[in-house]
Amino acid sequence: MFTGIIQSVGRIARIEPRSGDVRLAVDTAELDLADVQLGDSIAVSGVCLTAVGLQPRGFSADVSNETLSLTSLGKLKAGDPVNLEKALRLADRLGGHLVSGHVDGLGKVVSITPDGRSQRWTFEVPAAISRYIAAKGSVCIDGTSLTVNQVSGHRFGVNLIPHTVEHTAFHVRRVGDAVNIEVDVVARYIERLLSSGETPRLDEAFLKQHGFA
Repeated sequence: MFTGIIQSVGRIARIEPRSGDVRLAVDTAELDLADVQLGDSIAVSGVCLTAVGLQPRGFSADVSNETLSLTSLGKLKAGDPVNLEKALRLADRLGGHLVSGHVDGLGKVVSITPDGRSQRWTFEVPAAISRYIAAKGSVCIDGTSLTVNQVSGHRFGVNLIPHTVEHTAFHVRRVGDAVNIEVDVVARYIERLLSSGETPRLDEAFLKQHGFA
C-alpha cells in the first residue's frame, strides 16, 4: 500500500526489451533506498512495481505487457520524469489516502488554469472510471493523492498548490498528456456491496458493543 504522497521525482534511466515485455531502470534522485530490499514495492507514477535490481541511486523493475498497455508506463522514454513513493510502513503517517498502486485506467489532461498561486487542473476519464469519482472524494493521479473539487460527466477538477506542482512530475505535464488514474478503494467496496443485491447494514452485535443500539 501507498499514501499518494510523492517522495521523489526520478527519471527513467533505461528501457530494456526483455522477451516481449520490458525492464525499467529508474534513477531515483534523492529517494533514500537504504531500507529497500529486492522484492520490495515502489510506486512509479502510481504503478506498483517490484524491485528486481538495486543500485545506490536507482532500481530496476520488470513491467508486463498488461501493465504497459493499461498505464502510461508504455509511453515512457529514457529521461522522462516519474513520481516515486516507497511502500507504506505501519508506523508511517497516512498523509494522503490509502493507495494500492493498481491503476484503474488512463485519464487525459484537459485544461490547466491559474488560480492565484495555485492551478486548477481538469481531467477526462473513461465512463468506467468516472462513476467512482465524487466531489470532495480522493483520487490518485500519477501516484499523487488529490482531492476532487468538482465533477461534470466524465470530467473532474482538482486544485494543485505550488508545492505539489514543483515536487512532482506535474511540472512537466501538459494539456493532452495521459495520466494514470486510481480511484478510491472505498468506492470499489461500496459498489461491490450494492451489487450483491442486499442492503448493506452494520451487524447488530457491533452496534450494541459500541453503544449505538
